[in-house]
Amino acid sequence: MAKYDVTVIGSGPGGYVAAIRCAQLGFKTAIIEKYNTLGGTCLNVGCIPSKALLDSSEHFHNATHTFATHGVDIIGEVQVNLKQMIERKNGVVKQTCDGIDFLMKKNKIDVYHGLGSFKTKNTITIQGEKQTEIETDKVIIATGSKPSTLPGIVIDKQRIITSTEALNMTEVPKHLVIIGGGVIGLELGSVYARLGAKVSVIEYTASIIPTMDGALGKELQRVLRKQGFDFYFNHKVKTATTQHNEVTISAENEKGELVEFKGDYCLVSVGRKAYTEGLGLKNIGLKTDERGRIETDGHLETSIKGIYAIGDVVKGAMLAHKAEEEGVFVAETIAGQKPHINYNLIPGVVYTWPEVAGVGQTEEELKKAGKKYKMGSFPMRALGRARASMDIDGLVKVLADAETDEILGVHMIGPRVADLIAEAVVAMEFRASAEDVSRMSHAHPTYTEAMKEACLAATANRALHV
Repeated sequence: MAKYDVTVIGSGPGGYVAAIRCAQLGFKTAIIEKYNTLGGTCLNVGCIPSKALLDSSEHFHNATHTFATHGVDIIGEVQVNLKQMIERKNGVVKQTCDGIDFLMKKNKIDVYHGLGSFKTKNTITIQGEKQTEIETDKVIIATGSKPSTLPGIVIDKQRIITSTEALNMTEVPKHLVIIGGGVIGLELGSVYARLGAKVSVIEYTASIIPTMDGALGKELQRVLRKQGFDFYFNHKVKTATTQHNEVTISAENEKGELVEFKGDYCLVSVGRKAYTEGLGLKNIGLKTDERGRIETDGHLETSIKGIYAIGDVVKGAMLAHKAEEEGVFVAETIAGQKPHINYNLIPGVVYTWPEVAGVGQTEEELKKAGKKYKMGSFPMRALGRARASMDIDGLVKVLADAETDEILGVHMIGPRVADLIAEAVVAMEFRASAEDVSRMSHAHPTYTEAMKEACLAATANRALHV
């Protein structure tokens, strides 16, 4: 029987990064993946494929909406080749997953394919093409999450679908009804709206992306309406049924009235839930909380000594980069080091266009906590770079402590803010003030100038270009 210092169950961003760091630290490491390819949800049916389709659909949208303004004339009709878009997406996924295979070999990590479950706390059974058992000193559970659904809705994977099926459509929907106004639904809705689909979003709360700063949700809603989205807020979905090629969704509005929505596809995007099925947690007496997550302490160790859990399977934001940080954290903890994660400074991003990003506390959170703060914002349309690229929607909003001027939160919507948010993370990690950032030289013309201007606005309303 093979013996290991550390075994990682699950090969998503948290799992494979944890395995690499363990190997770097000198541990004999194994990783177990249920499916045939490494990379988990993110690389196979999540972050990477969705971004590939978002980029492809953005090219089509620009060809049909902005090329002429840029002086690029197209002779004849621009058509969607959805099959080719999907094939390109699949190629990106394969290349990325093959890269993880390479990293496992490079770091001499043993890879097992099959369902890993606990026989004892130190013995893992792997049910693949054949059953295998391995012994291990430490275990890191990184099994991720899967799409949630609602009572009264059965996912048939044909017309009533999850994000997984939405990444492999064989036709552009005529009318895509999305249940849920969160990140995943809006990103996939953007893909098909750009390709010509009518998109309707049914949201239980009063706004889209409700966990982010309110200003971002309002601005994104305004922009997406221009792109053809319809929004129905404060609606509680009751049922979704399919007849032939039509889906009927029944929902209760804020007045308590039942209303119906009809489309040819319905994307159920109401969040994700921790995935622990088949792990054999009961065999070692490991319990989950009311939301199915594995409980851990401040070191991400479970109630069973030597067994850790990271990523979507534990509390906190379900983000690939959060899982990566936790993977490194656990590996270094096992090695006796003193790593640290600042959960307040893990950014959130929505890859619509314009993109949305935020880090730190929202204005709503500061108000609720009774924290005194200053706010400065700057519109993207005031930037020369934004006007040059025709990407004038959006803003950057900076929240700073009223007395110390320390930056407490930065919230952005605009072109390339998924990259721009890193400046805010760096500034906040070093506890910079708004004035610190406002006095830094930012190249002109760039989108990053909006960060400087918002910080100027937060310091005695000194923005220069509005």
